[in-house]
Amino acid sequence: METATVDYFKGRGAQFNPHNQFSKNNYVQEFKEVLDEPFLQKEETEIIYTYPKTIINKVESTDIGLAYSLNPYQGCEHGCVYCYARNTHEFWGYSAGLDFERKIIVKKNAAELLEKEFSNKNWKPQPIMLSGNTDCYQPVEKKLGITRSILQVCLKYKHPVAIITKNTLIERDIDILTQLAELNLVHVMISVTGSDEKVRQLLEPRTSTYKNRMEVIAKLTKHGIPCGVMIAPIIPGINHHEIPKVMEQAATAGATTAGITIVRLNGAVEHIFKDWLVKNFPDRATKVWNQISSCHGGKVGDSRKSVRIKGEGKIAEAIMELYKLSKTKFLETTTEFTFALDKFNYKAGDKQLSLF
Repeated sequence: METATVDYFKGRGAQFNPHNQFSKNNYVQEFKEVLDEPFLQKEETEIIYTYPKTIINKVESTDIGLAYSLNPYQGCEHGCVYCYARNTHEFWGYSAGLDFERKIIVKKNAAELLEKEFSNKNWKPQPIMLSGNTDCYQPVEKKLGITRSILQVCLKYKHPVAIITKNTLIERDIDILTQLAELNLVHVMISVTGSDEKVRQLLEPRTSTYKNRMEVIAKLTKHGIPCGVMIAPIIPGINHHEIPKVMEQAATAGATTAGITIVRLNGAVEHIFKDWLVKNFPDRATKVWNQISSCHGGKVGDSRKSVRIKGEGKIAEAIMELYKLSKTKFLETTTEFTFALDKFNYKAGDKQLSLF
């Protein structure tokens, strides 16, 4: 594997702050000789508290498969260089690059807002996904516990919830997840992009190791919590060949279902990823870039419904075929999980003291 260049922000996925398309001004480094330290060298993560008026997002895309999503955090310290959610940071006035990883927006009143929604007699229960944007178990959650408080609300009202994460911190909440699972109210997907730790450290530097993620699947399964593996995103020329191994390991750990997506590089993510690719894999950068492009009709970005997730063309077809064969071989029977909707009780808040 090619090594990264010397001038490199270790522990971060993005290596610069691309211009925010909504900003009139842009920060640039014109005179290096007058700076005492490298530009943008600040390593600390900044926590920014917000108090939104609403917390549940209605999902319009048919690619997701769930009606609602909930994001307790915006921005993500995991630093996954490919993350499509980077673009949403621009709406907050920040860059999709280093800002996305260093400026974490926290929705402090998320659980309170959720309880307010559930206690409304007009609310119709549908599975809510944690999270549709950034990881609900990213590092800051260990200290703030907002995701845990959200799960407590779901248990209190017996409301279905789906979780996708790549962080072992989810193990902390096995006590709540077990109770939800007993009522068919929770399903978890663990996101795994491969098995090569050297690649992971570059691709998604602050995430849990692949080995530990497989152990999470095993622990959740042991406690009766339905769990699957999301092999995503697949980057042709980087991790596509690892699909069978990931599927085998996940199945052995107890996963009962699987999913897959092919990488797409919309908006600012295109520039962030290309910079990362050239710096880390200079010998194959052009080849990888062209293969990604071939999966999306000649472009690296793709917003077309139904097509953007699985891609198109010969390379995409080969990847999906490898996925299907691996799934058939290692995940002999997939369990179609059905959330319980009949247990929801909007009056739960009237029968016990509020959590807050």
